[in-house]
Amino acid sequence: MHELAVAQALVEQVDAVIDQHQAHGATLIRVRIGPLAGVVPELLASAFPLAAAGRRMQHAGLEFAHAPIRVRCQTCGAETEAAMNRLLCGACGDWHTRIISGDELLLESVELETVPSLTPES
Repeated sequence: MHELAVAQALVEQVDAVIDQHQAHGATLIRVRIGPLAGVVPELLASAFPLAAAGRRMQHAGLEFAHAPIRVRCQTCGAETEAAMNRLLCGACGDWHTRIISGDELLLESVELETVPSLTPES
């Protein structure tokens, strides 16, 4: 299951964000996945707790944002949505298109848990 490797890479990326912001941990992780990314969100969700066990995000929630498949037509220049196995221009129907969205797998955001600063009382 390659989703475990993706989950492990996600844990490393979130760990770097936690370090960068000097936070205590992560409470919520949002990932944007397109249908052409080759990752099944349900499998990634089941692999994530294994990858995050004992880490600073082990209790974090994992949310997915689904990216639509969008193409840019090289003939008419239109940008339209397309179906998974039908990457045709929605405006002119041509098959000369380039994918502009729908193949991504991105860490969209991380909600961090910060340690309250200790301030002396006056």
